Amino acid sequence: MSRRQEQLKAFERLLDIMDDLREKCPWDRKQTFDSLRQNTIEETYELATAISRHDMNEISKELGDVLLHVVFYAKMGSETGDFDIADVCNRLCDKLVFRHPHVYGEAAAQNAEEVSHLWEQVKLKEKGGNKTVLGGIPDSLPSIVKAYRIQDKVANVGFDWEKREDVWAKVKEEIAEFEEDPSEAELGDVLFALINAARLYKLKPDNALEQTNLKFIRRFNYIESRAKEQGRDLKDMTLDEMEALWQEAKALERAA
Repeated sequence: MSRRQEQLKAFERLLDIMDDLREKCPWDRKQTFDSLRQNTIEETYELATAISRHDMNEISKELGDVLLHVVFYAKMGSETGDFDIADVCNRLCDKLVFRHPHVYGEAAAQNAEEVSHLWEQVKLKEKGGNKTVLGGIPDSLPSIVKAYRIQDKVANVGFDWEKREDVWAKVKEEIAEFEEDPSEAELGDVLFALINAARLYKLKPDNALEQTNLKFIRRFNYIESRAKEQGRDLKDMTLDEMEALWQEAKALERAA
């Protein structure tokens, strides 16, 4: 049996198990699109966390959880006669073929940037697709990701800095305005400008912030652990004492 045959057999097994669960398990039988929605969001974030940590074993596990939700929704769709897993797969395949005319058609794209520009043009022509440049951005996207997508989409139709270095003047301008007026509106402008800078330098701001979050957690956990070893309570330590432990944590990371 080829690996592709094994993959298809594994997917068929998953579909069979889903059929069984929907029929025989009281919890699975009770679920609806609305009841599963929050679970789906949580599973997606758990996958994103595993990816941030580059934990391949955990990524494989979390991908399975996300795939379960795809199969679950498709099963419920088949029960109402609206769609089934074949419709889901075929609609995806049709969209992929339509959006890759440089692979399945006559269009040309030599690099990833040219593909991105091509995608935006294709999406506007797609039947039932985006009617405006920003029309396909989901309202529920996290703010950092949404800002990046907004900027990326308008850049693909030419609304962008001529040189990426030009963005720094805008960043400094927004920071100065935030210093004068530390409000949410001005903070939003600063963040939007920084995200724009990240995009221009091919950096993913959400990934960057998550890496910093994880780094801060590691270092603060070290402070807390060392304090316990010393029989100390963090609330009783001075800022200088905690800073010294913070620097220890940084030094250990660099050595590692």
